[in-house]
Amino acid sequence: MSQKILVIDDDIDLVEVLRIVLEKEGYAVLDAQDGERGIKMVREHKPDLIILDVMMSTEDEGFDVATRLDADPQLKQIPVIMLTAVGQMTGYKYDKDKDNVPVEEYIEKPIMPNALLKVIRRYI
Repeated sequence: MSQKILVIDDDIDLVEVLRIVLEKEGYAVLDAQDGERGIKMVREHKPDLIILDVMMSTEDEGFDVATRLDADPQLKQIPVIMLTAVGQMTGYKYDKDKDNVPVEEYIEKPIMPNALLKVIRRYI
């Protein structure tokens, strides 16, 4: 059975590019375009990894999703990679800090597919 990756991002074009890259590597890809739907899909499908954007319906929706997942004992063990352009847009640099941003990795867009796959393989 393929490992499942859930992409939570409102950029449909990016989601489809990620789908092509990930499916080529044998991953099953699920997607949600907003945080509420994403959390619902996490509960329903229990993905092996989540790729999460920050800015969707609100400027910080991804942070809220990450915090909610981290607070749920049944979901907090699922690795989350935050893939976003928020640093480019705001100039703010986020560091991997599980206390403030409860994710395994924080990656700025754009990222080359091979680099993203390398990060994914660290966690699944």
